[in-house]
Amino acid sequence: MTSSSTPAAPTANAMRRALRRARDGVALDVSEAAVLLQARGDDLADLMASAARVRDAGLEAAGRPGVITYSKSVFIPLTRLCRDRCHYCTFATVPGRLRRAGHDMFMSPDEVLDIARRGAELGCKEALITLGDKPEDRWPEARAWLDAHGYDDTIAYVRATAIRILEETGLLPHLNPGVLSWTDFQRLKPVAPSMGMMLETTAERLWSEPGGPHHGSPDKEPAVRLRVLEDAGRSSVPFTSGLLIGIGETYEERAESLFALRRVARAYHGIQELIIQNFRAKPDTAMRGMPDAELDDLVATVAVARHIMGPSACLQAPPNLVDDEYGRLIAAGIDDWGGVSPLTPDHVNPERPWPQIDLLAQRSAAAGFELRERLCVYPEFVRRGEPWLDPRLLPHVTALADPDTGLAREGAVPRGLPWQEPDETFTATGRTDLHRTIDTEGRTGDRRADFDEVYGDWEELRERAAPGMAPEPPPSGGGRGGSIDAEVRAALSTAADDPTRLTDDQALALLHADGPALDALCRIADDLRRDTVGDEVTYIVTRNINFTNVCYTGCRFCAFAQRRTDADAYTLSLEQVADRAQQAWEVGAVEVCMQGGIHPDLPGTAYFDIARAVKERVPDIHVHAFSPMEVVNGATRTGMSIRDWLTAAKEAGLDTIPGTAAEILDDEVRWILTKGKLPAATWVEVITTAHELGIRSSSTMMYGHVDQPRHWLGHLRLLAEIQQRTGGFTEFVTLPFVHTNAPVYLAGIARPGPTVRDNRAVTAMARLLLHPHITNIQTSWVKLGAEGAAEMLRSGANDLGGTLMEETISRMAGSSYGSYRSVRDLVAIAEAAGRPARPRTTTYGEVPEERVRTALASDGHLPELLPVLDD
Repeated sequence: MTSSSTPAAPTANAMRRALRRARDGVALDVSEAAVLLQARGDDLADLMASAARVRDAGLEAAGRPGVITYSKSVFIPLTRLCRDRCHYCTFATVPGRLRRAGHDMFMSPDEVLDIARRGAELGCKEALITLGDKPEDRWPEARAWLDAHGYDDTIAYVRATAIRILEETGLLPHLNPGVLSWTDFQRLKPVAPSMGMMLETTAERLWSEPGGPHHGSPDKEPAVRLRVLEDAGRSSVPFTSGLLIGIGETYEERAESLFALRRVARAYHGIQELIIQNFRAKPDTAMRGMPDAELDDLVATVAVARHIMGPSACLQAPPNLVDDEYGRLIAAGIDDWGGVSPLTPDHVNPERPWPQIDLLAQRSAAAGFELRERLCVYPEFVRRGEPWLDPRLLPHVTALADPDTGLAREGAVPRGLPWQEPDETFTATGRTDLHRTIDTEGRTGDRRADFDEVYGDWEELRERAAPGMAPEPPPSGGGRGGSIDAEVRAALSTAADDPTRLTDDQALALLHADGPALDALCRIADDLRRDTVGDEVTYIVTRNINFTNVCYTGCRFCAFAQRRTDADAYTLSLEQVADRAQQAWEVGAVEVCMQGGIHPDLPGTAYFDIARAVKERVPDIHVHAFSPMEVVNGATRTGMSIRDWLTAAKEAGLDTIPGTAAEILDDEVRWILTKGKLPAATWVEVITTAHELGIRSSSTMMYGHVDQPRHWLGHLRLLAEIQQRTGGFTEFVTLPFVHTNAPVYLAGIARPGPTVRDNRAVTAMARLLLHPHITNIQTSWVKLGAEGAAEMLRSGANDLGGTLMEETISRMAGSSYGSYRSVRDLVAIAEAAGRPARPRTTTYGEVPEERVRTALASDGHLPELLPVLDD
C-alpha cells in the first residue's frame, strides 16, 4: 500500500496473537487490527477463514445461510459537476467539458427517465443517483441551471428526480448526493428508501495537508463525513458507507477508520452496508502515478472489516474492481456484490465494466453461495419498517420485496406508483381520551414496546454520556460551607450592580452557588425582577392540545411518544381538535397551545389544516402552535423552505410558536438526549426566521439530565444574543427534566432531574443573564408543583404559565402535579409567594374584560375534570 512512511512489519508474535484473538472471537483493538491488515500468505488465509466463519454465522442468524446478494441497478450520474477537487477522481468534470461533449450541467428529467425506463424493462429495481457535492457553490453555470429550472438547490432537484422515478418507473432511488445536512436528510427520506456516502478515510492529514488526495475538498474533511453518517442514523435512514483503501493512509489510520464506522453502526443501527473499495489509478488525475491497491491488501481489509463490524454487518466489495478474483473476496467475508447494472456503466470507474450477472452467479456458486437479488434497501430494514421506511415509500418497496425475506421478490416487475401523502391522516384513532384518563388510569406501561431498538445502542450512549452523569464540581467554593468565597462574592456584587457585566467565569460560579451564596443570588434576581416587571405574577388561561403522540423521532427524554400500535397511542381528528379549542374558549381561554408527535403519516400541510380548523371554529383565539421540530418536519415534507412554510402557516392562522424542542442548545448534549431531533443550529434558524416574519415565540431550556451548568450558561447566552438581534421572544420558560418514565433515565444514563438548588440557580441566573432582553421568566407548576413554583417566584420568576386544562406530556413522563390548574389555583400560588396575580395574553398584553369575566365564572377549567391519581 501507499502511505506517508513505510511501516515496520509486525512481529511474528504480534501477528500470531492477533490471529488467535480473531479466531477466538475476541474483540480486536486498533493496534491488533492494524497488524492483521498486514497479514499475507498463510497468515492471510488464517484471517480469511475466521472472517468467513463470522460472516456465515451472521447469514444463518439473518435467515439466509449460503446466500450472497446483489442489486440489479441503473447508474444515473445526475451531474458530474462538484465543488470538491479529489486528486484521484475522473467522475467530476468542469462546465466547459460538459458543453463540448454536448451535455448540460445536469441531466434533464427526460434523460433520467429514459435510463430508468430502460432499466425497468431489463428487470432493474434500483436507480443509483450519483452526483458531485453542491456544484452550485463552485460553478455559476450549475447555479444558473437550477435557477432556470425552478430549483432552490441541487437537493431540491434530487428530490424531484426521485419522485419522478418512483411515479413513472417504479424503480427505487438510492441517493448518493455527497455530504448532507440533517435537514437534507429530512427532505430526502420521504423519496428514497436508502442513501449512501463513502467515509473513505478518517485520516485528516490526507485532507488537510497540501498534496493530499483530499486537499482542497471541503466535503472530504473526515469530521464532516462522520457527522453525515451520524445524521443519517439520527434520521433513521438506511445508509451505505465504506472505505477507499490505498490512497495514502497508514494501516493504523485504516484501522481507525473501520472503528469509526463501527461506532456509528452501533450507536444508530443504521449502516446497512459497508463497501471496501480498492484504489485504482486513473489517467488524467493528480494520482495517476500512484500504484493500485494490491489484491492482498483488499482481501485483508475485507477480513478485518468483517471481524470489526461483526456477523450482522453487510459487507461488499465491487466485483468490477477485482478482475477474476471473486472467490478470494467471498472467502474473506463479503456477503454482497453491490449494485450491478445490465445497462449503464460504472461512471465512477468507467474503465472497469460490470461483470455479467450470470457470471457473478457462477462464481458465487463455485464458492458455495447462491446469488440472490436484493433491493437498494437491505432486507433487515425492509422487515423493520417504521421508522426506517417512510410511509410514502412503503407501496413502492412492498411492490418489489419478498414479504418473508425482505429480498427482491422473484418475478417482480417495477411499475410506476403514485408518490403521495397518506390518506385520512386525521381519522381519530387510539386512546383519544388520554388527556383525561392519564390522571385517573395512568399510562399502560412505563416504556414503549420497542424500548431496546428505537433509541439506538444504550451501551454506546452510556459511554458518551458518562461525563454528564454526575454534577461538575463548582469552580470555587460556591457558598456550600456556610461562607461565601471572594470569587463568588465578587460575582454577586457584579450581579447586583449590573448583571450585563457578568463574565462567563462569574456566571458559571453563580450557577454553582449553594447555601448562603444561593440565597443571596436569589434575592438579587428577585430584586431585579421587581425593578423590571413589578410584583404582579402573570398567568394565561390556555388549553394544551396534543393532537397525536405517535412519533418515531427517538427522543430519549420523551415518555410521550408512542408507536402507532402501542396501547397509549392516539391521533385526534380535525373535528376533535376544533372541539377542544371551542371548549377552551367557552371557559375563558385566550390561547390554545398545540403540539404533537412527528407522526410518519402526517403530511407537511397537516399543520396548516390544524391551525385553519381552530380559527374557523374560534376566530378570536390565539393559536400558539408547532415547535421548531414540527416546523422543519412540515417544511421538509412539503419541499418548502422554512420561511415559505412559516409564511403559509401564518396565513392559515398560526399566531406564535412555542420555543420548545430546544432542550439544551448544545449538540454535545442534544445527541445524547435525542436520536433524531433537529440540531441546535436548525432550531436557531427556525426561531430567527419566525421572528423575521413577525411570528413571535417563547424560549425554553430543559435541564437536569446529562447536562452541566456550563451548558446552561451557553444556552442562556445564545438566547440573549438571538433576542438582541430579533426581539421576538416573549418569555423564557424553565423546564426541569421529569425523569420517572423518561427512557434515558430508565436506561440508567440520566440524573433523576434537577435538585431544588439547580432549580433556584437556573431561575435566578435566567433573570440575570437574559436581562434586559427577555424580561418574562416563567416557572412550571406542572413540573415543580405549587410549592416549587412559589419558590421560583421568589427566585426571579414572574410568570406561572397557563391553566393548560389538559397536560399529557409531563404526566406521561411521571409528573405528579396534575394536568390542569384553575385560576384560583394559580392566584393561590402567587399569593404563597406574597404577590398579586393577573391574567395575560400570549404576548403579555391585557386580556379583554369579556375573557376575564368568562374565565372567572368557570374558574378557567373545563367542567368535567377529574382528580389526580395518587402515585
